[in-house]
Amino acid sequence: MHPKRKQRLTLVAFLFAGVAVAVGLALFALNENINLFYPPDQIARGEAPVDQRIRAGGMVLEGSVQRDPGSLAVRFTLSDMAGHDVPVVYEGILPDLFGEGQGIVATGRLRANGTFEASEVLAKHDENYMPPELAELAGRKAPEGQRAGLATLDAGG
Repeated sequence: MHPKRKQRLTLVAFLFAGVAVAVGLALFALNENINLFYPPDQIARGEAPVDQRIRAGGMVLEGSVQRDPGSLAVRFTLSDMAGHDVPVVYEGILPDLFGEGQGIVATGRLRANGTFEASEVLAKHDENYMPPELAELAGRKAPEGQRAGLATLDAGG
């Protein structure tokens, strides 16, 4: 083989190996950071991976919220309202829109005992949500809890 041709072949081989390593590292990084969404029925059926970062979404079951008075720990049940329930534990400050009967999306890990250990909780609102300030300007009646918060803001609190 001619030396020039051998040098080109070596260069192409190194470029190919470099691209393969870069693609492999990118796929590994994406695989580590991916968190798939699972509804309560898939979690209850065992389709969600255990001890892997996932997102779970559903409704907070009425009467299931239990707060620890000495800490920020909260226990509640995530449901799809079709009989599939998942117990959730979370330690931290919950969003303002969090409540029983409300939709949430939680990020965390499913433990072997079937409990979802959340590291982040996001509350969802319906498509009809309107901030209390805009609701009053538009002539609509703001929900009771929101009007009370608005009165506190007007009073300088």
